[in-house]
Amino acid sequence: SPVTIRSNAKEITTDGPELTFEIVSFTYPRADEISLASLEIVAKPEISITGQTLKNISFTVKPGTLTGIVGPSGAGKSTISSLIPRLYDVTSGRILINNEDIRNSTIKSLRNMIGVVTQDSHMFHDTIMNNLLYAKNDAKSEEIESACRAARIWSFIESLPNGLETVVGERGHRLSGGEKQRLAIARLLLKQPSLVILDEATAHLDSENEALVQAALKEALVGRTSIVIAHRLSTIIQADQILVLDSGEIVERGTHEQLVANKGLYFDLFERQNLQADLI
Repeated sequence: SPVTIRSNAKEITTDGPELTFEIVSFTYPRADEISLASLEIVAKPEISITGQTLKNISFTVKPGTLTGIVGPSGAGKSTISSLIPRLYDVTSGRILINNEDIRNSTIKSLRNMIGVVTQDSHMFHDTIMNNLLYAKNDAKSEEIESACRAARIWSFIESLPNGLETVVGERGHRLSGGEKQRLAIARLLLKQPSLVILDEATAHLDSENEALVQAALKEALVGRTSIVIAHRLSTIIQADQILVLDSGEIVERGTHEQLVANKGLYFDLFERQNLQADLI
């Protein structure tokens, strides 16, 4: 459905945004740059100087397409996902949605169009129903059931004595990893974002749960502009484009087939994961 971004300058209505990183660099702020003055007298001084986490990152995600982001630990993958909803602002360069700098948008309208599923999706110590309604507090029962069916979690909910009124526990500790992720996907489907960010959403799942979550994600991503940060390369093989990060820079880009043929860093990561799968 169309989404409107309320900008300080104008309104932009979109059916699925184009996302552009334009020569983006980013350095995490030091403690002395963000500390509270009232705490400075008891805080230990920050003596370390952090280098750039991202360096001159440029790419475009076309409307309704899927871009995979891969690379070694510490390459800057999750930092990219944090910059899009403005958990941090870029140090230099610009992030654009439909050619509009996201810093010209209100935080609320920007985040209303974004749905995120992380590797450890947060659940409140509340009922399944209320955890779902967090995404859309006026959702009707048929919307909730439809979202849960699409997320492959409805049959599990129906099997519970208290159904949607089941309390999931602090951070969802009463749910398995796969159940929690599928519930997070159902919540995302209720929100109906036009831009989806998946940050290693299947990283800690066994093969059976990963298959269920993958099926749910396949439905969740249809027609949406998507960024998928992946540890398991199997999750992004069908991506429209794959970006390979190393030390904060894009060192390779292309489709799975192109990157395997290049026999670079992506090929090394892919071969390593194939070998690990053969050993299991």
